[in-house]
Amino acid sequence: MKFFCLFLLSAFLLFSCDSKPERKQFEHAGGCFTMAIDNEPSTHIAREVTDLYSHTVLTQILECLVSINPEDLSIQPQLAKSWKVSPDGLSYTFVIRDDVLFHPNAAFTSEEDRKMTVNDVKFSIEKSCQPNGEGAPTAAFVSIFSNQLKGATEYYEKKATSISGLSVKGNEITLTLLSPDAAFVNKLAQINAAIVSEKIVKANLEGDLIGTGPFIYNKPDKPSTIVLVKNPDYYMTDEKGNALPYLDSVQFIVESRKLEQLDLFEKGKTDVINTLPTSRITEMLEGRMKDFNSVPPRMVLYNNALLSTHFYFFNMTDPRFQDPRVRQAFNYAIDRNRITQDVLRGQAYENGIYGIVPPISSTFKGYDFGAVKNMGFDYNPEKAQKLLAEAGFPGGKGFGSVNLRVNIGDVHSAVAEEISEQIFQTLGINVNIDGSTFEQKDIDADYARGDLFRSAWFADYCSPETFLTNFYGKYVPQTMDEPSQINQSRYKNPVFDDLIERARVAGSQTERYRLYNQAELELMKNPPLIVLWYASDIQLKYSNVRNLKNNPMALLDLKEVYVKVNTFALYLKTIQ
Repeated sequence: MKFFCLFLLSAFLLFSCDSKPERKQFEHAGGCFTMAIDNEPSTHIAREVTDLYSHTVLTQILECLVSINPEDLSIQPQLAKSWKVSPDGLSYTFVIRDDVLFHPNAAFTSEEDRKMTVNDVKFSIEKSCQPNGEGAPTAAFVSIFSNQLKGATEYYEKKATSISGLSVKGNEITLTLLSPDAAFVNKLAQINAAIVSEKIVKANLEGDLIGTGPFIYNKPDKPSTIVLVKNPDYYMTDEKGNALPYLDSVQFIVESRKLEQLDLFEKGKTDVINTLPTSRITEMLEGRMKDFNSVPPRMVLYNNALLSTHFYFFNMTDPRFQDPRVRQAFNYAIDRNRITQDVLRGQAYENGIYGIVPPISSTFKGYDFGAVKNMGFDYNPEKAQKLLAEAGFPGGKGFGSVNLRVNIGDVHSAVAEEISEQIFQTLGINVNIDGSTFEQKDIDADYARGDLFRSAWFADYCSPETFLTNFYGKYVPQTMDEPSQINQSRYKNPVFDDLIERARVAGSQTERYRLYNQAELELMKNPPLIVLWYASDIQLKYSNVRNLKNNPMALLDLKEVYVKVNTFALYLKTIQ
Protein backbone atom coordinates (compact mmCIF):
# COMPACT_ATOMS: atom_id res chain seq x y z
CA MET A 1 0.00 0.00 0.00
CA LYS A 2 2.84 2.40 0.81
CA PHE A 3 4.56 1.31 -2.40
CA PHE A 4 1.41 2.51 -4.19
CA CYS A 5 1.85 5.96 -2.57
CA LEU A 6 5.43 6.20 -3.77
CA PHE A 7 4.45 5.11 -7.27
CA LEU A 8 1.95 7.96 -7.43
CA LEU A 9 4.56 10.42 -6.23
CA SER A 10 7.07 9.30 -8.87
CA ALA A 11 4.48 9.58 -11.61
CA PHE A 12 3.44 13.02 -10.41
CA LEU A 13 6.99 14.34 -10.31
CA LEU A 14 7.76 12.93 -13.74
CA PHE A 15 4.88 14.67 -15.47
CA SER A 16 4.46 17.89 -13.47
CA CYS A 17 7.87 19.29 -12.66
CA ASP A 18 10.02 21.41 -14.92
CA SER A 19 13.79 21.41 -14.61
CA LYS A 20 14.55 23.47 -11.49
CA PRO A 21 17.49 23.92 -9.13
CA GLU A 22 17.46 21.10 -6.60
CA ARG A 23 16.32 22.26 -3.17
CA LYS A 24 18.13 21.31 0.00
CA GLN A 25 16.50 18.17 1.43
CA PHE A 26 16.20 16.96 5.00
CA GLU A 27 18.44 13.93 5.58
CA HIS A 28 15.47 11.76 6.56
CA ALA A 29 13.05 13.05 3.94
CA GLY A 30 10.78 10.57 2.22
CA GLY A 31 8.34 7.90 3.27
CA CYS A 32 4.58 7.62 3.54
CA PHE A 33 2.43 8.43 6.57
CA THR A 34 -0.87 6.53 6.79
CA MET A 35 -3.79 6.93 9.18
CA ALA A 36 -7.46 6.04 9.29
CA ILE A 37 -10.28 8.57 9.57
CA ASP A 38 -13.86 7.76 10.53
CA ASN A 39 -15.63 9.32 7.55
CA GLU A 40 -15.08 10.74 4.08
CA PRO A 41 -14.72 14.52 3.86
CA SER A 42 -18.24 15.86 3.38
CA THR A 43 -17.05 18.49 0.91
CA HIS A 44 -14.06 19.54 -1.22
CA ILE A 45 -15.15 23.18 -1.06
CA ALA A 46 -13.21 24.76 1.78
CA ARG A 47 -15.65 27.61 2.47
CA GLU A 48 -18.36 24.97 3.16
CA VAL A 49 -16.39 22.92 5.71
CA THR A 50 -18.09 22.36 9.06
CA ASP A 51 -16.83 18.84 9.94
CA LEU A 52 -13.61 17.43 11.37
CA TYR A 53 -12.98 14.96 8.53
CA SER A 54 -13.04 17.57 5.77
CA HIS A 55 -10.87 19.78 7.96
CA THR A 56 -8.31 17.03 8.58
CA VAL A 57 -7.80 16.30 4.88
CA LEU A 58 -8.21 19.77 3.37
CA THR A 59 -5.74 21.44 5.76
CA GLN A 60 -2.97 19.36 4.20
CA ILE A 61 -3.83 20.75 0.75
CA LEU A 62 -5.22 24.27 1.18
CA GLU A 63 -3.97 27.18 3.28
CA CYS A 64 -5.23 30.39 4.82
CA LEU A 65 -3.73 33.83 5.37
CA VAL A 66 -2.67 32.68 8.84
CA SER A 67 -2.39 29.31 10.58
CA ILE A 68 -2.33 27.85 14.07
CA ASN A 69 0.99 26.72 15.52
CA PRO A 70 0.38 23.08 16.55
CA GLU A 71 2.79 23.36 19.50
CA ASP A 72 1.39 26.35 21.40
CA LEU A 73 -1.83 27.08 19.41
CA SER A 74 -0.70 30.63 18.67
CA ILE A 75 -1.52 32.35 15.37
CA GLN A 76 1.34 32.55 12.88
CA PRO A 77 1.80 33.91 9.33
CA GLN A 78 1.01 31.63 6.41
CA LEU A 79 0.01 33.00 2.99
CA ALA A 80 0.23 36.44 4.57
CA LYS A 81 3.80 37.08 5.66
CA SER A 82 2.67 39.73 8.16
CA TRP A 83 -0.32 41.76 9.25
CA LYS A 84 -1.18 44.79 11.32
CA VAL A 85 -4.32 45.97 13.11
CA SER A 86 -5.50 49.58 13.22
CA PRO A 87 -5.61 51.29 16.65
CA ASP A 88 -9.43 51.12 16.70
CA GLY A 89 -9.33 47.35 16.09
CA LEU A 90 -11.44 47.61 12.95
CA SER A 91 -8.97 47.27 10.06
CA TYR A 92 -6.67 44.32 9.39
CA THR A 93 -4.02 44.76 6.71
CA PHE A 94 -2.26 41.63 5.42
CA VAL A 95 0.93 41.61 3.34
CA ILE A 96 0.61 38.74 0.87
CA ARG A 97 3.56 36.51 -0.01
CA ASP A 98 4.85 36.65 -3.58
CA ASP A 99 6.59 33.25 -3.69
CA VAL A 100 3.60 30.89 -3.51
CA LEU A 101 2.47 28.63 -6.37
CA PHE A 102 -0.82 26.84 -6.69
CA HIS A 103 -0.53 23.11 -7.34
CA PRO A 104 -0.07 22.15 -11.02
CA ASN A 105 -3.22 21.87 -13.12
CA ALA A 106 -4.01 21.94 -16.83
CA ALA A 107 -5.95 25.17 -16.29
CA PHE A 108 -2.64 26.99 -15.73
CA THR A 109 -0.63 27.90 -18.84
CA SER A 110 2.72 28.46 -17.11
CA GLU A 111 4.44 28.63 -13.75
CA GLU A 112 3.81 32.37 -13.70
CA ASP A 113 0.12 31.60 -14.18
CA ARG A 114 0.23 29.41 -11.05
CA LYS A 115 1.40 32.22 -8.77
CA MET A 116 -0.95 33.11 -5.94
CA THR A 117 -1.67 36.85 -5.89
CA VAL A 118 -3.55 39.29 -3.74
CA ASN A 119 -6.37 39.06 -6.30
CA ASP A 120 -6.83 35.38 -5.43
CA VAL A 121 -7.19 36.42 -1.79
CA LYS A 122 -9.78 39.04 -2.68
CA PHE A 123 -11.63 36.58 -4.93
CA SER A 124 -11.69 33.89 -2.19
CA ILE A 125 -13.29 36.25 0.32
CA GLU A 126 -15.81 37.49 -2.24
CA LYS A 127 -16.67 33.90 -3.20
CA SER A 128 -17.29 33.10 0.46
CA CYS A 129 -19.70 36.03 0.64
CA GLN A 130 -21.82 34.85 -2.29
CA PRO A 131 -24.68 32.31 -2.10
CA ASN A 132 -23.53 28.79 -2.87
CA GLY A 133 -24.87 26.58 -5.64
CA GLU A 134 -28.01 25.88 -3.62
CA GLY A 135 -28.66 29.56 -3.01
CA ALA A 136 -27.69 29.30 0.67
CA PRO A 137 -24.93 31.14 2.55
CA THR A 138 -21.56 29.41 2.81
CA ALA A 139 -20.28 28.25 6.19
CA ALA A 140 -17.48 30.83 5.90
CA PHE A 141 -19.98 33.64 5.36
CA VAL A 142 -22.10 32.57 8.32
CA SER A 143 -19.27 32.05 10.80
CA ILE A 144 -16.69 34.66 9.73
CA PHE A 145 -17.91 37.44 7.42
CA SER A 146 -21.66 37.94 7.89
CA ASN A 147 -22.44 41.01 10.03
CA GLN A 148 -18.72 41.32 10.66
CA LEU A 149 -16.89 42.32 7.48
CA LYS A 150 -18.12 45.72 6.40
CA GLY A 151 -20.33 45.47 3.32
CA ALA A 152 -20.32 41.64 3.25
CA THR A 153 -24.03 41.30 3.96
CA GLU A 154 -24.99 43.87 1.34
CA TYR A 155 -22.77 42.05 -1.15
CA TYR A 156 -24.36 38.70 -0.28
CA GLU A 157 -27.84 40.15 -0.71
CA LYS A 158 -26.78 41.65 -4.07
CA LYS A 159 -27.45 45.16 -2.85
CA ALA A 160 -23.83 46.02 -3.70
CA THR A 161 -21.45 44.89 -6.42
CA SER A 162 -18.41 44.90 -4.13
CA ILE A 163 -17.56 44.49 -0.46
CA SER A 164 -16.91 47.95 0.95
CA GLY A 165 -14.71 46.58 3.75
CA LEU A 166 -12.36 44.83 1.31
CA SER A 167 -9.62 46.82 -0.40
CA VAL A 168 -6.38 46.00 -2.23
CA LYS A 169 -3.25 48.11 -2.56
CA GLY A 170 -0.23 46.53 -4.19
CA ASN A 171 0.38 43.21 -2.44
CA GLU A 172 -1.63 44.25 0.62
CA ILE A 173 -5.26 43.52 1.36
CA THR A 174 -7.25 45.29 4.09
CA LEU A 175 -10.36 43.92 5.77
CA THR A 176 -12.43 46.46 7.68
CA LEU A 177 -14.90 45.24 10.29
CA LEU A 178 -18.18 46.69 11.51
CA SER A 179 -17.07 46.24 15.13
CA PRO A 180 -13.90 45.02 16.85
CA ASP A 181 -13.42 41.27 17.21
CA ALA A 182 -10.41 40.05 19.17
CA ALA A 183 -10.73 36.58 17.60
CA PHE A 184 -11.02 37.74 13.99
CA VAL A 185 -7.48 36.72 12.96
CA ASN A 186 -8.01 33.38 14.69
CA LYS A 187 -11.13 32.84 12.58
CA LEU A 188 -9.11 33.46 9.42
CA ALA A 189 -7.02 30.39 10.33
CA GLN A 190 -10.06 28.12 9.88
CA ILE A 191 -10.03 26.00 6.75
CA ASN A 192 -13.22 27.62 5.46
CA ALA A 193 -11.20 30.82 5.11
CA ALA A 194 -8.75 29.05 2.75
CA ILE A 195 -7.43 30.88 -0.29
CA VAL A 196 -8.33 29.34 -3.65
CA SER A 197 -7.31 30.12 -7.20
CA GLU A 198 -9.68 32.41 -9.08
CA LYS A 199 -8.73 30.70 -12.33
CA ILE A 200 -9.43 27.20 -10.97
CA VAL A 201 -12.82 28.16 -9.56
CA LYS A 202 -13.91 29.89 -12.75
CA ALA A 203 -12.87 26.79 -14.71
CA ASN A 204 -15.22 24.72 -12.48
CA LEU A 205 -12.27 22.70 -11.18
CA GLU A 206 -12.50 23.56 -7.48
CA GLY A 207 -13.48 19.97 -6.66
CA ASP A 208 -9.98 18.92 -7.82
CA LEU A 209 -8.60 20.51 -4.64
CA ILE A 210 -5.94 22.73 -6.16
CA GLY A 211 -4.30 24.52 -3.25
CA THR A 212 -0.99 25.95 -2.08
CA GLY A 213 -0.34 23.52 0.75
CA PRO A 214 2.44 21.01 1.41
CA PHE A 215 0.58 18.10 -0.16
CA ILE A 216 -1.20 17.64 -3.49
CA TYR A 217 -4.46 15.77 -3.88
CA ASN A 218 -4.60 12.74 -6.17
CA LYS A 219 -8.00 11.55 -7.28
CA PRO A 220 -8.38 8.09 -5.71
CA ASP A 221 -8.10 4.95 -7.79
CA LYS A 222 -9.75 2.89 -5.06
CA PRO A 223 -12.72 3.58 -2.78
CA SER A 224 -12.23 4.76 0.79
CA THR A 225 -8.62 5.80 0.20
CA ILE A 226 -7.34 9.36 -0.07
CA VAL A 227 -3.78 9.81 -1.30
CA LEU A 228 -1.80 13.05 -1.12
CA VAL A 229 1.70 13.49 -2.54
CA LYS A 230 4.50 15.90 -1.71
CA ASN A 231 4.29 19.36 -3.23
CA PRO A 232 7.79 19.82 -4.71
CA ASP A 233 7.18 23.56 -5.11
CA TYR A 234 6.14 24.24 -1.53
CA TYR A 235 7.49 27.58 -0.40
CA MET A 236 8.24 26.79 3.25
CA THR A 237 11.48 25.41 4.69
CA ASP A 238 12.48 24.25 8.16
CA GLU A 239 14.77 26.30 10.41
CA LYS A 240 17.84 24.82 8.67
CA GLY A 241 16.63 25.65 5.19
CA ASN A 242 15.47 22.14 4.28
CA ALA A 243 12.53 21.86 1.92
CA LEU A 244 9.16 21.03 3.44
CA PRO A 245 7.32 18.74 3.65
CA TYR A 246 9.63 15.85 4.52
CA LEU A 247 7.16 13.08 3.64
CA ASP A 248 6.74 11.84 0.08
CA SER A 249 3.09 11.03 0.60
CA VAL A 250 0.17 10.86 3.00
CA GLN A 251 -2.62 8.33 2.89
CA PHE A 252 -6.00 8.48 4.66
CA ILE A 253 -8.01 5.26 4.88
CA VAL A 254 -11.71 5.91 5.47
CA GLU A 255 -12.98 3.36 8.00
CA SER A 256 -15.80 4.08 10.45
CA ARG A 257 -15.38 0.85 12.43
CA LYS A 258 -12.90 1.22 15.29
CA LEU A 259 -12.14 -2.49 15.42
CA GLU A 260 -11.15 -2.38 11.76
CA GLN A 261 -9.02 0.71 12.43
CA LEU A 262 -7.24 -1.16 15.20
CA ASP A 263 -6.70 -4.17 12.94
CA LEU A 264 -5.09 -1.93 10.32
CA PHE A 265 -2.82 -0.44 12.98
CA GLU A 266 -1.78 -3.79 14.48
CA LYS A 267 -0.92 -5.10 11.00
CA GLY A 268 1.29 -2.05 10.41
CA LYS A 269 -0.93 -0.71 7.63
CA THR A 270 -1.42 2.57 9.50
CA ASP A 271 1.07 4.53 11.59
CA VAL A 272 -1.23 5.94 14.25
CA ILE A 273 -4.67 5.30 15.74
CA ASN A 274 -6.76 7.84 17.60
CA THR A 275 -9.49 6.54 19.92
CA LEU A 276 -9.31 2.84 20.63
CA PRO A 277 -12.34 0.56 20.32
CA THR A 278 -13.75 0.34 23.82
CA SER A 279 -13.80 -3.48 23.80
CA ARG A 280 -10.02 -3.62 23.27
CA ILE A 281 -8.72 -0.84 25.55
CA THR A 282 -7.61 -3.09 28.42
CA GLU A 283 -6.04 -5.61 26.07
CA MET A 284 -4.13 -2.92 24.16
CA LEU A 285 -2.91 -1.00 27.20
CA GLU A 286 -2.05 -3.92 29.46
CA GLY A 287 -1.27 -6.56 26.86
CA ARG A 288 1.10 -4.34 24.91
CA MET A 289 3.34 -3.25 27.78
CA LYS A 290 6.38 -4.82 26.13
CA ASP A 291 5.84 -2.63 23.07
CA PHE A 292 5.72 0.49 25.26
CA ASN A 293 8.58 -0.47 27.58
CA SER A 294 11.07 -1.99 25.15
CA VAL A 295 14.28 -0.07 24.45
CA PRO A 296 13.69 1.57 22.10
CA PRO A 297 9.89 1.38 22.44
CA ARG A 298 8.01 -0.06 19.47
CA MET A 299 4.91 2.01 20.22
CA VAL A 300 4.25 5.28 22.01
CA LEU A 301 1.07 5.99 23.98
CA TYR A 302 -0.54 9.40 24.49
CA ASN A 303 -3.68 10.22 26.45
CA ASN A 304 -4.78 13.65 25.30
CA ALA A 305 -7.44 15.87 26.82
CA LEU A 306 -8.97 17.54 23.77
CA LEU A 307 -10.85 20.77 23.17
CA SER A 308 -13.81 18.70 22.08
CA THR A 309 -17.33 18.27 23.44
CA HIS A 310 -19.70 15.45 22.52
CA PHE A 311 -23.37 16.28 22.88
CA TYR A 312 -26.90 15.74 21.61
CA PHE A 313 -28.96 18.74 20.58
CA PHE A 314 -32.72 19.19 20.43
CA ASN A 315 -34.63 20.25 17.34
CA MET A 316 -35.91 23.52 18.76
CA THR A 317 -38.64 23.78 16.12
CA ASP A 318 -40.35 20.73 17.71
CA PRO A 319 -43.13 22.11 19.97
CA ARG A 320 -42.38 19.49 22.64
CA PHE A 321 -38.85 20.78 23.11
CA GLN A 322 -39.85 24.42 23.29
CA ASP A 323 -40.82 23.82 26.93
CA PRO A 324 -37.54 24.18 28.87
CA ARG A 325 -38.76 21.73 31.52
CA VAL A 326 -38.75 18.96 28.91
CA ARG A 327 -35.15 19.71 27.91
CA GLN A 328 -34.11 19.87 31.55
CA ALA A 329 -35.84 16.55 32.22
CA PHE A 330 -33.89 14.84 29.44
CA ASN A 331 -30.65 16.24 30.86
CA TYR A 332 -31.37 15.02 34.40
CA ALA A 333 -32.42 11.58 33.09
CA ILE A 334 -28.95 10.63 31.82
CA ASP A 335 -26.31 8.92 33.94
CA ARG A 336 -23.17 10.14 32.20
CA ASN A 337 -20.82 8.24 34.50
CA ARG A 338 -22.26 4.99 33.16
CA ILE A 339 -21.55 6.19 29.64
CA THR A 340 -17.96 7.25 30.28
CA GLN A 341 -17.07 4.21 32.38
CA ASP A 342 -19.11 1.37 30.83
CA VAL A 343 -19.29 2.47 27.18
CA LEU A 344 -16.30 4.75 26.60
CA ARG A 345 -14.07 2.87 29.06
CA GLY A 346 -12.38 6.02 30.29
CA GLN A 347 -11.80 7.73 26.92
CA ALA A 348 -13.22 10.93 28.35
CA TYR A 349 -12.23 13.30 31.11
CA GLU A 350 -13.96 14.99 34.05
CA ASN A 351 -16.57 13.43 36.29
CA GLY A 352 -19.66 15.57 36.21
CA ILE A 353 -20.85 17.87 33.49
CA TYR A 354 -20.04 21.50 32.96
CA GLY A 355 -21.30 23.19 29.78
CA ILE A 356 -20.39 23.06 26.12
CA VAL A 357 -16.95 24.66 26.69
CA PRO A 358 -14.49 21.86 27.58
CA PRO A 359 -13.17 22.46 31.12
CA ILE A 360 -9.47 22.73 30.29
CA SER A 361 -8.45 25.55 32.61
CA SER A 362 -4.83 25.51 31.39
CA THR A 363 -6.08 26.61 27.95
CA PHE A 364 -8.90 28.92 29.07
CA LYS A 365 -7.11 30.58 31.96
CA GLY A 366 -9.43 32.68 34.09
CA TYR A 367 -12.66 31.13 32.79
CA ASP A 368 -15.04 30.33 35.68
CA PHE A 369 -15.73 26.64 35.07
CA GLY A 370 -16.95 26.25 38.64
CA ALA A 371 -19.94 28.52 38.02
CA VAL A 372 -20.83 26.54 34.91
CA LYS A 373 -20.57 23.23 36.73
CA ASN A 374 -23.01 24.49 39.35
CA MET A 375 -25.46 25.08 36.51
CA GLY A 376 -24.79 21.65 34.98
CA PHE A 377 -27.00 18.58 35.06
CA ASP A 378 -25.95 15.67 37.21
CA TYR A 379 -27.99 12.46 37.13
CA ASN A 380 -31.22 13.04 39.07
CA PRO A 381 -34.06 10.75 37.92
CA GLU A 382 -36.55 12.02 40.49
CA LYS A 383 -36.09 15.60 39.36
CA ALA A 384 -36.29 14.52 35.71
CA GLN A 385 -39.63 12.78 36.30
CA LYS A 386 -41.00 15.75 38.22
CA LEU A 387 -40.07 18.24 35.49
CA LEU A 388 -41.60 16.08 32.75
CA ALA A 389 -44.83 15.76 34.76
CA GLU A 390 -44.95 19.54 35.28
CA ALA A 391 -44.62 19.94 31.50
CA GLY A 392 -47.77 17.84 31.07
CA PHE A 393 -46.26 14.41 30.31
CA PRO A 394 -46.32 12.34 33.54
CA GLY A 395 -44.50 9.10 33.00
CA GLY A 396 -44.02 10.08 29.36
CA LYS A 397 -47.75 9.78 28.60
CA GLY A 398 -48.79 11.73 25.54
CA PHE A 399 -45.26 12.70 24.64
CA GLY A 400 -44.81 10.27 21.77
CA SER A 401 -41.53 8.76 20.61
CA VAL A 402 -38.29 10.60 19.87
CA ASN A 403 -36.27 10.12 16.70
CA LEU A 404 -32.55 10.16 17.59
CA ARG A 405 -30.27 10.75 14.58
CA VAL A 406 -26.74 9.38 14.86
CA ASN A 407 -24.00 8.52 12.40
CA ILE A 408 -23.29 4.81 12.52
CA GLY A 409 -20.10 3.86 14.35
CA ASP A 410 -18.99 1.61 17.18
CA VAL A 411 -18.95 4.29 19.87
CA HIS A 412 -21.84 6.45 18.68
CA SER A 413 -24.16 3.47 18.27
CA ALA A 414 -23.28 2.06 21.71
CA VAL A 415 -23.79 5.45 23.38
CA ALA A 416 -27.13 5.93 21.60
CA GLU A 417 -28.36 2.52 22.82
CA GLU A 418 -27.36 3.33 26.38
CA ILE A 419 -29.04 6.74 26.31
CA SER A 420 -32.17 5.33 24.69
CA GLU A 421 -32.45 2.80 27.50
CA GLN A 422 -31.83 5.39 30.22
CA ILE A 423 -34.45 7.81 28.91
CA PHE A 424 -37.03 5.04 28.63
CA GLN A 425 -36.32 3.74 32.14
CA THR A 426 -36.43 7.21 33.72
CA LEU A 427 -38.98 9.12 31.63
CA GLY A 428 -41.01 6.38 29.94
CA ILE A 429 -40.26 7.85 26.50
CA ASN A 430 -39.28 5.63 23.57
CA VAL A 431 -36.19 6.82 21.73
CA ASN A 432 -35.90 5.33 18.26
CA ILE A 433 -32.32 5.30 16.98
CA ASP A 434 -32.02 6.33 13.34
CA GLY A 435 -28.51 5.57 12.12
CA SER A 436 -27.06 6.81 8.85
CA THR A 437 -23.82 7.99 7.31
CA PHE A 438 -22.18 11.03 8.86
CA GLU A 439 -22.89 13.09 5.74
CA GLN A 440 -26.60 12.21 5.66
CA LYS A 441 -27.00 12.83 9.38
CA ASP A 442 -25.35 16.23 9.01
CA ILE A 443 -27.56 17.25 6.07
CA ASP A 444 -30.68 16.17 7.95
CA ALA A 445 -29.52 18.17 10.98
CA ASP A 446 -29.09 21.26 8.80
CA TYR A 447 -32.75 20.97 7.82
CA ALA A 448 -34.04 19.83 11.25
CA ARG A 449 -35.19 16.45 9.93
CA GLY A 450 -35.30 14.63 13.27
CA ASP A 451 -35.96 15.28 16.96
CA LEU A 452 -32.63 14.73 18.70
CA PHE A 453 -29.21 14.71 17.01
CA ARG A 454 -25.78 13.40 17.93
CA SER A 455 -22.99 15.94 17.46
CA ALA A 456 -19.48 16.89 18.57
CA TRP A 457 -17.46 20.04 18.25
CA PHE A 458 -13.69 20.47 18.07
CA ALA A 459 -12.30 23.94 18.73
CA ASP A 460 -11.58 25.98 15.61
CA TYR A 461 -9.49 28.39 17.68
CA CYS A 462 -8.62 28.93 21.33
CA SER A 463 -11.64 30.77 22.64
CA PRO A 464 -14.87 29.75 24.38
CA GLU A 465 -16.59 31.52 21.49
CA THR A 466 -15.89 28.66 19.06
CA PHE A 467 -18.13 26.38 21.16
CA LEU A 468 -20.77 28.89 22.21
CA THR A 469 -21.51 30.14 18.70
CA ASN A 470 -23.01 26.73 17.88
CA PHE A 471 -26.11 28.25 19.47
CA TYR A 472 -25.84 31.87 18.30
CA GLY A 473 -29.36 32.77 17.18
CA LYS A 474 -28.38 35.04 14.32
CA TYR A 475 -26.89 32.05 12.50
CA VAL A 476 -30.40 30.61 12.11
CA PRO A 477 -31.94 31.24 8.66
CA GLN A 478 -35.34 32.85 8.22
CA THR A 479 -37.10 29.77 6.84
CA MET A 480 -37.01 26.00 7.29
CA ASP A 481 -36.21 25.68 3.60
CA GLU A 482 -32.70 27.02 4.25
CA PRO A 483 -30.02 24.92 6.00
CA SER A 484 -28.85 26.00 9.44
CA GLN A 485 -25.27 24.76 9.19
CA ILE A 486 -23.74 26.20 12.35
CA ASN A 487 -26.64 26.51 14.81
CA GLN A 488 -28.26 23.24 13.79
CA SER A 489 -30.60 23.21 16.78
CA ARG A 490 -32.11 26.56 15.61
CA TYR A 491 -31.93 27.82 19.18
CA LYS A 492 -32.70 31.52 19.65
CA ASN A 493 -32.11 33.48 22.84
CA PRO A 494 -31.65 37.28 22.59
CA VAL A 495 -29.94 37.45 26.00
CA PHE A 496 -27.41 34.80 24.98
CA ASP A 497 -26.79 36.50 21.61
CA ASP A 498 -26.25 39.88 23.26
CA LEU A 499 -23.65 38.45 25.63
CA ILE A 500 -21.79 36.81 22.70
CA GLU A 501 -21.76 40.09 20.78
CA ARG A 502 -20.57 42.10 23.79
CA ALA A 503 -17.79 39.57 24.45
CA ARG A 504 -16.50 39.87 20.87
CA VAL A 505 -15.90 43.60 21.21
CA ALA A 506 -14.60 43.53 24.81
CA GLY A 507 -11.25 45.24 25.24
CA SER A 508 -9.56 42.62 27.43
CA GLN A 509 -9.49 38.87 27.69
CA THR A 510 -10.67 39.07 31.28
CA GLU A 511 -13.81 40.92 30.21
CA ARG A 512 -14.34 38.63 27.22
CA TYR A 513 -14.14 35.54 29.39
CA ARG A 514 -16.51 37.08 31.94
CA LEU A 515 -19.12 37.71 29.22
CA TYR A 516 -18.63 34.34 27.53
CA ASN A 517 -19.03 32.78 30.97
CA GLN A 518 -22.33 34.60 31.45
CA ALA A 519 -23.43 33.48 28.00
CA GLU A 520 -22.71 29.85 28.84
CA LEU A 521 -24.62 30.14 32.12
CA GLU A 522 -27.57 31.56 30.15
CA LEU A 523 -27.30 28.68 27.68
CA MET A 524 -27.31 26.05 30.42
CA LYS A 525 -30.33 27.49 32.24
CA ASN A 526 -32.68 26.09 29.62
CA PRO A 527 -30.30 24.03 27.51
CA PRO A 528 -30.92 23.25 23.85
CA LEU A 529 -28.40 20.43 24.22
CA ILE A 530 -27.39 17.48 26.36
CA VAL A 531 -23.67 17.64 27.10
CA LEU A 532 -22.41 14.04 27.27
CA TRP A 533 -18.63 14.00 27.61
CA TYR A 534 -15.37 15.75 26.81
CA ALA A 535 -13.07 13.78 24.56
CA SER A 536 -9.84 12.33 25.84
CA ASP A 537 -8.34 10.27 23.06
CA ILE A 538 -5.94 7.43 23.70
CA GLN A 539 -3.54 7.64 20.78
CA LEU A 540 -1.09 4.95 19.78
CA LYS A 541 1.65 5.48 17.22
CA TYR A 542 4.67 3.57 16.08
CA SER A 543 7.87 5.11 17.39
CA ASN A 544 9.41 5.46 13.93
CA VAL A 545 6.96 8.31 13.23
CA ARG A 546 8.71 11.50 14.34
CA ASN A 547 7.57 15.09 14.95
CA LEU A 548 3.86 14.27 15.08
CA LYS A 549 2.62 17.00 17.41
CA ASN A 550 -0.15 16.30 19.90
CA ASN A 551 -2.30 19.24 20.90
CA PRO A 552 -5.72 19.89 22.48
CA MET A 553 -7.21 20.95 19.14
CA ALA A 554 -6.27 17.67 17.40
CA LEU A 555 -4.60 19.69 14.63
CA LEU A 556 -2.82 17.42 12.17
CA ASP A 557 0.24 19.27 10.87
CA LEU A 558 2.34 16.92 8.74
CA LYS A 559 4.84 19.39 7.23
CA GLU A 560 7.71 18.32 9.49
CA VAL A 561 6.67 14.73 10.19
CA TYR A 562 9.12 12.09 9.02
CA VAL A 563 9.56 8.36 9.35
CA LYS A 564 12.79 6.91 10.72
CA VAL A 565 13.47 3.59 12.41
CA ASN A 566 14.35 4.04 16.06
CA THR A 567 17.61 2.35 17.08
CA PHE A 568 18.97 1.75 20.57
CA ALA A 569 21.70 4.37 20.08
CA LEU A 570 19.29 7.02 18.82
CA TYR A 571 16.88 6.31 21.64
CA LEU A 572 19.61 6.82 24.26
CA LYS A 573 20.33 10.26 22.77
CA THR A 574 16.69 11.29 23.16
CA ILE A 575 16.56 10.42 26.87
CA GLN A 576 19.96 11.76 27.91
